[in-house]
Amino acid sequence: MKMTCYMCFANLIVLGIIGGVYAFSGFDLLNAITFGNQLIYRGFLAVCAVSALFCVYALIMFKPFKGLK
Repeated sequence: MKMTCYMCFANLIVLGIIGGVYAFSGFDLLNAITFGNQLIYRGFLAVCAVSALFCVYALIMFKPFKGLK
């Protein structure tokens, strides 16, 4: 479960970096990495969507910030 959380957060960090490159330069890095293959492009975005849902679930269920004040 811990490894899944790490992989999901790493996946979202990579998506954030790719989105930042696209936002600031206009270059679609994800399209370049997938060589224009729409199946892989949309598959990666779908995996990122599931990762985001899992991260929200993990934050709600496990309350990692409960002891911090």
